[in-house]
Amino acid sequence: MTKISSYDEAEAYLLGTIDEVASPRTSYKLDRMRALLRYLDDPHRRYPTIHVGGTSGKGSTSTMIAGALRASGKRTGLHTKPHLHSMTERACIDGQSISRERFAEMLDRAMPAIESTTSAYGRPTYYETLLALAFAYFAQEKVDVAVIEVGLGGRLDGTNVLHPVVAAITSVGYDHTDILGTAIEAIALEKAGIAKPGVPLVLGPVSEAAAAVIETYAAQVGAPVVYAQDVVQIDEVPSLPVLGTFQRTNAVTAIAVLKQLAETLRPSRDAILRSFSELSIPGRMELVPTKPPVVFDMAHNAEKAESLVASLRESFAGRRVHYVVAIGEPKDARRILEILAALPSTFTFTSYVAAGRRAIAPSRLSTIAESIGRWGRAIVDPVEALTVARRLATMDDVVVVTGSTFVVGELREWFIPAIV
Repeated sequence: MTKISSYDEAEAYLLGTIDEVASPRTSYKLDRMRALLRYLDDPHRRYPTIHVGGTSGKGSTSTMIAGALRASGKRTGLHTKPHLHSMTERACIDGQSISRERFAEMLDRAMPAIESTTSAYGRPTYYETLLALAFAYFAQEKVDVAVIEVGLGGRLDGTNVLHPVVAAITSVGYDHTDILGTAIEAIALEKAGIAKPGVPLVLGPVSEAAAAVIETYAAQVGAPVVYAQDVVQIDEVPSLPVLGTFQRTNAVTAIAVLKQLAETLRPSRDAILRSFSELSIPGRMELVPTKPPVVFDMAHNAEKAESLVASLRESFAGRRVHYVVAIGEPKDARRILEILAALPSTFTFTSYVAAGRRAIAPSRLSTIAESIGRWGRAIVDPVEALTVARRLATMDDVVVVTGSTFVVGELREWFIPAIV
């Protein structure tokens, strides 16, 4: 049996599972996840959960919900993905990630369950294992409630083993089309799969086509649909200490979710206002007030790119933008760049190093940019790319690191400590 004695060993083991896929013996994608949790004594059933899906905004919305619950005195677990710097970020309680030592200890204790699951269903994937560890950690620490972000889609996502007290879909857009489908209706159906009988399903702003699909599916399973904008007035959203018009939209959805909770869990208005006033979401329209300012934002699909551009127009009107961009396979790089190019801007294309993840070559991004009438320099090393972009920018400009989560995480980790 595999023995895990340190965080480095835990990380190495998990990185080795990135390419695991569903076993041919698995008739349904969630069978393996259910089996793994069963061997761990079903930790996800020991506390109430809030399940948050959507193409964009689900991470920020989950963070807002968790913050309000924490401010109300509830011991609150939070699982979001992807992480920026460490796997431990996927299991947070009251804003603190699990320690590296505890993380390694928990993976070691889970190995018998992992190996039992492997014999029947194939080895659990990287995502499945991290999710199961978060569920187990929350159970061991006896959280009052946990907020769980959907990983991909919804219907067949590993988180869909939950029977939450409230579920939410923040948005429906085009992302992961190779898996979820290329039609908005197909994507909406996958996301609607988190609906459960008798569980309120809160909807953020979605198109009429997506709403029709979600409403039909929800009716079939008996989930009441609640439109966020129907229950939350815009004046209920306080001023937020984060950039981005889209964050106000996320806040509306978050408050609507909180309003659906039973009185024993529901935070007071004061708790919501207090938590929102202290809101911090690393890597999402995160401003570093240097000269020129630097913004970190994970805009890895078209919808997120549109939100980024709208927010830059609002916060930095008339200022020239110097983008540092890396985009992962198989994202729609052309569409992302078309959206970003709507602002007066320059492009510096770069890459990143991430196990099991492949970046589109900077030279290829430069070629795509040329095809839409823009030019961009290609610099493979991300630190050099950011350094060059900052050198080109005047004090009145703004530098924006965007695209893949991996390049945002890598450059954020390098840049912020360097200026403190």
